Amino acid sequence: MSLLKPNTKTPFHIDFAWWKKNERDWHVFLRSLLCPEHQETFAEAEEGGIIDWIDPKTAEVKQLDGIQHTLISHCALLPEFCEPRTALVEAVFRAFLANGNVPMSAEDLSKKLERPAETILRTISGLRVYRGLRPYQQNIPSAETGE
Repeated sequence: MSLLKPNTKTPFHIDFAWWKKNERDWHVFLRSLLCPEHQETFAEAEEGGIIDWIDPKTAEVKQLDGIQHTLISHCALLPEFCEPRTALVEAVFRAFLANGNVPMSAEDLSKKLERPAETILRTISGLRVYRGLRPYQQNIPSAETGE
Protein backbone atom coordinates (compact mmCIF):
# COMPACT_ATOMS: atom_id res chain seq x y z
CA MET A 1 0.00 0.00 0.00
CA SER A 2 1.25 3.45 -0.86
CA LEU A 3 2.21 5.84 1.90
CA LEU A 4 0.64 8.69 -0.04
CA LYS A 5 -2.78 9.77 1.13
CA PRO A 6 -5.38 9.32 -1.64
CA ASN A 7 -7.17 12.42 -2.92
CA THR A 8 -10.22 12.92 -5.15
CA LYS A 9 -8.08 12.32 -8.26
CA THR A 10 -6.54 9.04 -7.03
CA PRO A 11 -7.78 6.12 -9.15
CA PHE A 12 -9.47 3.23 -7.33
CA HIS A 13 -10.69 -0.18 -8.50
CA ILE A 14 -12.05 -3.45 -7.14
CA ASP A 15 -9.02 -5.45 -6.05
CA PHE A 16 -10.19 -9.03 -6.58
CA ALA A 17 -6.88 -10.25 -5.13
CA TRP A 18 -7.98 -8.63 -1.86
CA TRP A 19 -11.10 -10.81 -1.88
CA LYS A 20 -8.99 -13.93 -2.35
CA LYS A 21 -6.41 -12.91 0.26
CA ASN A 22 -9.09 -12.19 2.81
CA GLU A 23 -10.83 -15.51 2.12
CA ARG A 24 -13.98 -13.84 0.98
CA ASP A 25 -16.31 -16.03 -1.04
CA TRP A 26 -16.64 -13.52 -3.83
CA HIS A 27 -18.29 -15.99 -6.21
CA VAL A 28 -21.31 -16.25 -3.92
CA PHE A 29 -21.45 -12.47 -3.64
CA LEU A 30 -21.09 -11.93 -7.40
CA ARG A 31 -23.78 -14.55 -8.11
CA SER A 32 -26.17 -12.57 -5.92
CA LEU A 33 -25.65 -9.54 -8.19
CA LEU A 34 -26.52 -11.38 -11.41
CA CYS A 35 -29.81 -10.54 -13.12
CA PRO A 36 -32.56 -13.18 -12.67
CA GLU A 37 -31.89 -14.64 -16.14
CA HIS A 38 -28.20 -15.23 -15.39
CA GLN A 39 -28.82 -16.40 -11.82
CA GLU A 40 -30.81 -19.23 -13.39
CA THR A 41 -28.15 -19.84 -16.06
CA PHE A 42 -25.34 -20.08 -13.49
CA ALA A 43 -27.35 -21.94 -10.82
CA GLU A 44 -25.59 -25.24 -11.58
CA ALA A 45 -22.26 -23.83 -12.81
CA GLU A 46 -19.11 -24.64 -10.89
CA GLU A 47 -16.98 -21.86 -9.46
CA GLY A 48 -13.77 -20.91 -11.21
CA GLY A 49 -14.92 -21.16 -14.84
CA ILE A 50 -12.29 -19.03 -16.59
CA ILE A 51 -12.76 -17.49 -20.04
CA ASP A 52 -10.44 -15.53 -22.33
CA TRP A 53 -11.67 -11.98 -22.89
CA ILE A 54 -10.27 -9.41 -25.30
CA ASP A 55 -10.28 -5.84 -24.05
CA PRO A 56 -11.96 -3.85 -26.83
CA LYS A 57 -9.84 -0.75 -26.11
CA THR A 58 -6.39 -2.30 -25.74
CA ALA A 59 -6.84 -5.68 -27.52
CA GLU A 60 -5.17 -7.25 -24.50
CA VAL A 61 -6.32 -10.81 -23.77
CA LYS A 62 -7.28 -11.26 -20.13
CA GLN A 63 -8.54 -14.28 -18.27
CA LEU A 64 -11.73 -13.62 -16.37
CA ASP A 65 -14.06 -15.63 -14.23
CA GLY A 66 -17.19 -16.44 -16.29
CA ILE A 67 -19.58 -15.07 -13.69
CA GLN A 68 -17.52 -11.90 -13.34
CA HIS A 69 -17.55 -11.45 -17.13
CA THR A 70 -21.32 -11.96 -17.39
CA LEU A 71 -21.91 -9.56 -14.55
CA ILE A 72 -19.69 -6.87 -16.08
CA SER A 73 -20.80 -7.34 -19.71
CA HIS A 74 -24.54 -7.70 -19.15
CA CYS A 75 -26.10 -7.54 -15.69
CA ALA A 76 -24.24 -4.43 -14.47
CA LEU A 77 -25.40 -2.54 -17.57
CA LEU A 78 -29.10 -2.96 -16.76
CA PRO A 79 -30.79 0.23 -15.46
CA GLU A 80 -31.98 -1.44 -12.25
CA PHE A 81 -28.46 -2.58 -11.31
CA CYS A 82 -27.65 0.61 -9.41
CA GLU A 83 -30.50 2.79 -8.23
CA PRO A 84 -30.22 6.24 -6.61
CA ARG A 85 -31.14 4.87 -3.17
CA THR A 86 -28.38 2.22 -3.22
CA ALA A 87 -26.02 2.51 -0.23
CA LEU A 88 -22.77 4.34 -1.06
CA VAL A 89 -20.30 1.43 -0.79
CA GLU A 90 -22.65 -0.79 -2.77
CA ALA A 91 -23.17 1.94 -5.39
CA VAL A 92 -19.40 2.46 -5.78
CA PHE A 93 -18.81 -1.29 -6.08
CA ARG A 94 -21.56 -1.59 -8.69
CA ALA A 95 -20.23 1.44 -10.59
CA PHE A 96 -16.88 -0.32 -10.97
CA LEU A 97 -18.60 -3.49 -12.19
CA ALA A 98 -20.66 -1.51 -14.69
CA ASN A 99 -17.45 0.20 -15.85
CA GLY A 100 -15.60 -3.09 -16.36
CA ASN A 101 -13.53 -2.37 -13.23
CA VAL A 102 -11.60 0.32 -15.08
CA PRO A 103 -9.93 2.52 -12.43
CA MET A 104 -11.89 5.64 -11.51
CA SER A 105 -11.27 8.48 -9.07
CA ALA A 106 -13.69 9.80 -6.47
CA GLU A 107 -14.34 12.66 -8.89
CA ASP A 108 -15.27 10.21 -11.67
CA LEU A 109 -17.49 8.26 -9.27
CA SER A 110 -19.10 11.49 -8.09
CA LYS A 111 -20.23 12.28 -11.63
CA LYS A 112 -21.60 8.77 -12.18
CA LEU A 113 -23.35 8.46 -8.82
CA GLU A 114 -24.30 12.10 -8.27
CA ARG A 115 -22.80 12.04 -4.78
CA PRO A 116 -20.06 14.27 -3.31
CA ALA A 117 -16.51 13.25 -4.27
CA GLU A 118 -15.20 14.02 -0.77
CA THR A 119 -17.80 11.69 0.80
CA ILE A 120 -16.89 8.93 -1.64
CA LEU A 121 -13.18 9.45 -0.96
CA ARG A 122 -13.60 9.37 2.84
CA THR A 123 -15.62 6.17 2.55
CA ILE A 124 -13.29 4.19 0.28
CA SER A 125 -9.89 5.50 1.40
CA GLY A 126 -10.05 4.74 5.11
CA LEU A 127 -8.19 2.02 6.97
CA ARG A 128 -11.06 -0.41 6.51
CA VAL A 129 -11.33 -1.88 3.01
CA TYR A 130 -14.90 -2.24 1.81
CA ARG A 131 -15.61 -4.84 -0.89
CA GLY A 132 -12.02 -4.73 -2.14
CA LEU A 133 -12.29 -1.06 -3.13
CA ARG A 134 -8.67 0.05 -3.09
CA PRO A 135 -6.39 2.56 -4.77
CA TYR A 136 -5.23 1.34 -8.14
CA GLN A 137 -1.50 0.81 -8.34
CA GLN A 138 0.10 0.01 -11.65
CA ASN A 139 2.92 -2.46 -11.56
CA ILE A 140 5.95 -0.21 -11.28
CA PRO A 141 9.29 -1.96 -11.89
CA SER A 142 11.45 -2.21 -8.83
CA ALA A 143 14.83 -0.46 -9.10
CA GLU A 144 16.45 -3.42 -7.37
CA THR A 145 14.86 -6.30 -9.28
CA GLY A 146 13.86 -4.71 -12.58
CA GLU A 147 10.50 -6.51 -12.26
